Amino acid sequence: MAVSFVTTSPEEEEAKPKLGLGNIQTPLIFNPSMLNLQPNIPNQFIWPDDEKPSIDVPELDVPLIDLQNLLSDKDYTSASHSSTLEASRQISEACKKHGFFLVVNHGISEKLISDAHEYTSRFFDMPLFEKQRVLRKPGESVGYASSFTGRFSTKLPWKETLSFRFCDDKSRSKSVQDYFCDALGHGFEPFGKVYQEYCEAMSSLSLKIMELLGLSLGVNRDYFRDFFGENDSIMRLNYYPPCQKPDLTLGTGPHCDPTSLTILHQDHVNGLQVFVENQWRSIRPNPKAFVVNIGDTFMALSNDRYKSCLHRAVVNSESERKSLAFFLCPKKDRVVKPPRELLDSITSRRYPDFTWSMFLEFTQKHYRADMNTLQAFSDWLTKPKK
Repeated sequence: MAVSFVTTSPEEEEAKPKLGLGNIQTPLIFNPSMLNLQPNIPNQFIWPDDEKPSIDVPELDVPLIDLQNLLSDKDYTSASHSSTLEASRQISEACKKHGFFLVVNHGISEKLISDAHEYTSRFFDMPLFEKQRVLRKPGESVGYASSFTGRFSTKLPWKETLSFRFCDDKSRSKSVQDYFCDALGHGFEPFGKVYQEYCEAMSSLSLKIMELLGLSLGVNRDYFRDFFGENDSIMRLNYYPPCQKPDLTLGTGPHCDPTSLTILHQDHVNGLQVFVENQWRSIRPNPKAFVVNIGDTFMALSNDRYKSCLHRAVVNSESERKSLAFFLCPKKDRVVKPPRELLDSITSRRYPDFTWSMFLEFTQKHYRADMNTLQAFSDWLTKPKK
């Protein structure tokens, strides 16, 4: 399906989605060390009363999935088979409710995780002008973003990010390492090596989780693993500085991830909150676990059986917070549609076919991600263009 995202004439305005991106004139410079010297934070960072954060919220009960004894082709035992079935059952239950679960005994070395956090600190400790060498360009999903001040004019998040692509493609075997060297210079080769290794580990872990998701949905265990072969994913480093008015702003606003699967490693500072049963709840940091959640693209692949849940990040006045987020995405030209096992004469298709490149462009150029992103995208795809 070919879709044009450029609609500029007045008569075509009604065909465009309602973006709410604001009329950005001169973007703010997000420099928290300076902003925190002021008695008040700028209005652009203040969120509406109905979206302002609650710091003390109850903890969300999320299943802890132990991957150590899961069924593998090389080790078929009754114990591993039982562990696999139990893990898929727990994942199924969580994904029908809110789409969040934790994985432990995942096989990722503690040193690699520690190094990834260390280089995150080193990057965000750099002077602003150094970070701006890889400034994220309008409409793109990679690069450094300083509170997205160049993209939005209201409800700005209190954070900095660095995003880069990871391609699980043999022809681009060092895509992350090359990005750091090409964008920042060969002095950043150690950064590139660490994040190349980290992304490779996350991609491998993602595919193992996809096997469990397939089993939990009654689909062949290799179906989703194969679908995400040669994945074209996004890695994001998040930095949330302390804020003198944490009750007025958010580190990340309420949204559902448009991607397929998110694997998050938090540092020791609380901040992640999930909206479940009409209430915000927190997911406590666990250094030995990754937080995993379903994104909109996988919700479409599951034909709405599994949910992409609203979540956000809060900040505090005392401690900085860092997190590492790997967003699993299919190859950009792969068509997203549910497997036939999830369709029958009773269950109709919930979303039209689309490619990840179409959805990604929609979220980067036309729509600020929220809890309705997938539905807004689907409506826009199916609405007749004038």
